[in-house]
Amino acid sequence: MPYIRIKAYPKDEAIKQKVAEAINKVFLDNWGCAPEAISISFEEVAPERWEQQVEHGEVEPLRDKMFILHGEKTY
Repeated sequence: MPYIRIKAYPKDEAIKQKVAEAINKVFLDNWGCAPEAISISFEEVAPERWEQQVEHGEVEPLRDKMFILHGEKTY
C-alpha cells in the first residue's frame, strides 16, 4: 500500500520515470509509508481509445471518488 495506477496517452520512458519518481517522493513525504510499500504502474491508452476505455469505462463510474476531475478540484 499504496498502489498508484496511472493511465495516460503514450509517453517515452524518460518522462514516465521522471513522473514515477515525483509521485514516489510525494507519497514518501506525505503518506507516511515505507518506500517498499509503494507500487506505481503506467498503462498507456491510445488517444482514440481514451474516451470509451477511460472516460466512460472508469472515470464516470468513479466520479464520486475523484479528488480532481478534468483539472477541477472536487473537494
